[in-house]
Amino acid sequence: MSVELPFPLPRGAPAGQRIRFHRRRLGLKQRDVAERAGINQGFLSELERGRRNPSPATLRALAEAMGLPLALLTPEGPEHDSPQPLETRDVPLLGAIPAGPPSLSQESPETFPVLRHLWGRDRYCLRLSYDSMEPTLKPGDIVLVEYRRQVDPEFVQGRICACLLDGEPTLKRISVESRPEGRLVILRGDNPRVQPILVDDTRDFSIQGIVLAIVSRDL
Repeated sequence: MSVELPFPLPRGAPAGQRIRFHRRRLGLKQRDVAERAGINQGFLSELERGRRNPSPATLRALAEAMGLPLALLTPEGPEHDSPQPLETRDVPLLGAIPAGPPSLSQESPETFPVLRHLWGRDRYCLRLSYDSMEPTLKPGDIVLVEYRRQVDPEFVQGRICACLLDGEPTLKRISVESRPEGRLVILRGDNPRVQPILVDDTRDFSIQGIVLAIVSRDL
């Protein structure tokens, strides 16, 4: 599947302006693009402001980080101002947190396209139907989740995770506290009306996946 990109930038716009335009158009944060491209966020800011010039290797890394053809970030070349296709990959789209790894072998699964750089064999999309994570996540949002069964909660503190608690699915932000009686996992919703859930060793609890990004939101 491909998506045609409009390109309203003036012909010959410098690379930094092109990088900033496409990053903002895709709704990507500087720190996320910089991390994916393997560069410092401060350096990316300098590039976008036109204070530094990117090397060809940096441009290639940024193009891949945003799922863009390299020609869209270069101010020269026969294709740089032409509409270009974006490569996408289909991943399973689920309505509930799965108890096992996502699989396209499931009977007639619904799928959702994500940009190539977001695709992964153990990733799936989850359509949200609850409001416990508002305003960060809203009912109807489609988020990308990486399947990470039984990851230690201490390694994902502050992250929004897909969990199973006593057999029931829940999407919550993870934190861990050490207490005299043992380690306590706390599941918090971003919605202030949602009370935190305290999870001790008596509960059947597991982390099934980590939310990576919002890939679709209705306005």
